[in-house]
Amino acid sequence: MGLLVTNLLTLNTKIMAELNSSSARAGGRRGAKRMPLRVDLTAMVDLAFLLITFFMLTTVLTKPQVMPVTMPVPGPAGPVPESGTMTVCLGKNNRAVWYMGMANNPLTAPTQINYGKQLSATIAGKVAEVFKRTGKGLFVIIKPSDHSIYNNLVETIDELNSANVPSYAIAKIAPQDIGFLNNKGLY
Repeated sequence: MGLLVTNLLTLNTKIMAELNSSSARAGGRRGAKRMPLRVDLTAMVDLAFLLITFFMLTTVLTKPQVMPVTMPVPGPAGPVPESGTMTVCLGKNNRAVWYMGMANNPLTAPTQINYGKQLSATIAGKVAEVFKRTGKGLFVIIKPSDHSIYNNLVETIDELNSANVPSYAIAKIAPQDIGFLNNKGLY
């Protein structure tokens, strides 16, 4: 049965791969009868399918996106003052809450912001403020909640990189931070 199917497919390919040209008479003059031209294109059809298969298997459909991650240098870390620490808690509905200082005693009241221009302006303002006051860079703690999405984390890190924030950390969200998100309706 398999041999019969193979023979039928070969015969079908040969029939489909013929190029026939009709015998045409030039200007009504009687000449020698031309034989029809017969070119077998079976090998070209096989080659075309082989190339299509090769390119389908070797093509890369999407390029991987890579985000650089800086690992901490081993050794004792220096203390970071509360006045130079900003915490961004990622909530639901593409919104976040930020404050300066630590969660148990924030130096500024937790404020709700949207991503995009608001987040960018807030980070840039705090970077300039901390540098003007202390001469050092801002340290940012990013705390994603269970209701935030991965894109919000990536956008926050992109904003930190564009504002030239020298160091940041991604930390587990604390119960006080969840309370701040609950107060704003973002948890």
